[in-house]
Amino acid sequence: MQIVELTEIGAYEEELANLFQEIVAAGASMNYLYPMQHVTALAYWHKVPSEHVRLFICLLDGKVAGTVQLHLSDKENGQHRAEIAKLMTHPDAQRKGIARKLLQHAEQAARQDGKTLLLLDTEKDGPANVLYQSEGYVLFGEVPAFAQDAFGKYKDGNFYYKKLI
Repeated sequence: MQIVELTEIGAYEEELANLFQEIVAAGASMNYLYPMQHVTALAYWHKVPSEHVRLFICLLDGKVAGTVQLHLSDKENGQHRAEIAKLMTHPDAQRKGIARKLLQHAEQAARQDGKTLLLLDTEKDGPANVLYQSEGYVLFGEVPAFAQDAFGKYKDGNFYYKKLI
C-alpha cells in the first residue's frame, strides 16, 4: 500500500474516473447522481488538484484503490483549518485499512502545512462515521436532508471536527 500526492491526474485519470463512477453506482453521497457519466467523472478530476486542494491516492498492487482530498481554507481568517473531502475506497478494496491510511496521511499533510483544525461531513447513517469517530473526530452537528444519495434520496448529514494540536 502506497500513498502518493498528485499535483495533476495525468496517468491516473481513467482509474480515478472509474473509481468515482463505482462509488456513485454503489450509492455514495458524493455530490453526483447515478448514473455518473465517464466524461463527468473525468472533468471532475481534472479540476481537483489546485492551489487549495491537495489530492492523495492509495495505490494497491499498482492500481488506484482509494483517494482523499485536503481542502485548504482560502479565507484570510481560516488559514489554520482544512477540510477532509472525497475519502473513497474502491468497492473491491474495502476493509483493508485504505480509508484509515488515507485519512491519517491527509491529517499528517495538514499538520505539515501548519493546520490545527480539520472539518468534514458525511452521511449520518453511513459506515464512515465509525472510522471518523475511531480517529478522534468529534461530532458537532447533524443536518436533516443535507444531501441526496446517488439515487436521489435525501440523507441526513453528520459534521465533525478534529483539533490537530
